[in-house]
Amino acid sequence: MLIGRVGNFLRAGGTPLVSFALTLGIVTGLLASQLATSRRERDLTRQIHDESQRLLAEARLRADESGDSLEAAVSAPIDSIGDRPYIVVSIADHRLWLKQKETTIFATRVATGSGRILSQTGRRKWKFETPRGRLVVLNKESDPAWVPPDWHYVEVAHKKKVRMQQIDRNSPLLLSDSSVIAVAGAEIVRRYPDGREAVLEGGEGRELIIDGKVIVPPIGTNQRRFAGVVGTHRLNLGDGYALHGTDVPTSIGTSVSHGCVRLRNEDIETLFRLVPVGTPVYIY
Repeated sequence: MLIGRVGNFLRAGGTPLVSFALTLGIVTGLLASQLATSRRERDLTRQIHDESQRLLAEARLRADESGDSLEAAVSAPIDSIGDRPYIVVSIADHRLWLKQKETTIFATRVATGSGRILSQTGRRKWKFETPRGRLVVLNKESDPAWVPPDWHYVEVAHKKKVRMQQIDRNSPLLLSDSSVIAVAGAEIVRRYPDGREAVLEGGEGRELIIDGKVIVPPIGTNQRRFAGVVGTHRLNLGDGYALHGTDVPTSIGTSVSHGCVRLRNEDIETLFRLVPVGTPVYIY
């Protein structure tokens, strides 16, 4: 409305000096309004940041107060749990307890993370350690398959001294003998110049190594699902971590896993029957 009045004034023959003064006033007012808006946004951002820092500090304080005492976690009741069962895992002792209040329902030996670091040159780095703190059983699986993450193929490439080759669903890979590797539905196939086509078999210890490269199948293909590797049952804790069985029972009692907690198949079957979804898991 103010701008409209200024326009009317100018059309009516207002003097240049007065016109300049009015224009300057309008511009100043607009700048002041924008500045006020920016200040309000800045203040709101600061408030959100301060609140986030406060919550983070409180969380760290609670973590510090909880300490890292296995003895306290195993022998003392956890008030927040009430009558519900909970699991405690000792990384150092390779032990697992299922407890309800002060009573131990089940106990066994486990394997935990190796702590080893794996690097992919110029790209990523992984540290294979079991996470500490409070986790929760999110879901349970019988006869689970293992879908190997990318680091598995980095490991294979290092051991075999070969390169990695990612397979794209939409771009077949041409090989030195003029055959191609392609994705057909849920299978990785090899197509030969004479028209033959063969489904490639894969698995742990039987990764696809062709033309001096370890083939990385897309997630969702059968060649990226390994049966039996994680035993007969799995209790998923999120972020790729789980309590699960193993096809290498001799590893129990050692620090050898990539971060998960391994149990003998008979032990994970017992835990599977006893533990409901939502059970807290305390790892120390």
